[in-house]
Parts: sequence; C-alpha cells; structure tokens
Amino acid sequence: MDDAADLGEGATMRRRVLMLGAVSASAVVSIRPALAQTAGSVIACEIPVPDQARAGSYIAADGTTVAAGTPGAFAPPGHAFKGQDVKQALAGGTLPGTDAEASRAYVNYIRRLQRGQGGFTCFASLQLPRG
Repeated sequence: MDDAADLGEGATMRRRVLMLGAVSASAVVSIRPALAQTAGSVIACEIPVPDQARAGSYIAADGTTVAAGTPGAFAPPGHAFKGQDVKQALAGGTLPGTDAEASRAYVNYIRRLQRGQGGFTCFASLQLPRG
C-alpha cells in the first residue's frame, strides 16, 4: 500500500512541476514585449534643457544653470533632446544641432538632473542596463 501511495505522490509532484513550468513560460512571453516597449519609450522620451522650472536660463560649461547672457554660457537649445540622442552623446557623440562645447555643457546639465526635475526619469532610464 505504501508503494502505491508513493507513486501517487510522485505523480502529483510531477504535475505541479509541469504546471509551474507552464506558468513561468507564459510569464516570460508576456514580460518580453513589455521590456521591448519600455526600451522603445526610453529612446523616444525627451529631456528638456533646461527644464520648465529654469526656462530662460543659460547653461554653463559645468552644467549648472546661470542667468541669461552670462559670458561663456550657452543659450538653451530651444527643444528637448530625445533619449536616443542623449544616449549617443553620453557615449561620446554630440547632441544634434549643437557644437561640441555646447553639447558638452548640455550633457553636463543632463548628468546633474535630480529627482523632480524635468527629464530626470528619462535620463535615469537611460542608465538602466538592457537585457
């Protein structure tokens, strides 16, 4: 009788393992598209330079915001930068529509972004490793 009980428990255990495997596989299938969509939104997200709270400010070479017309500082670009453009600039490229010095200042500004500032979430998502 004990052998029959052991066989029944073994079959039950195998069924549970198979069910867990099926659940796990469906979770992977549903998560992958979500990750792909997230990666796409990171590329399309925008980072304003400067953000709305500092609109009209110029950007100093070190990335700080300064009063408009400050010598050596750069006027705002007039448009937000796409996540993909920022990602390329962080890797050593230049932001579109800028020269090397202005691009460096804008990238320094972007690197200084903190929680609560416009563009921070986009910048933070660019820092996440992609799998």
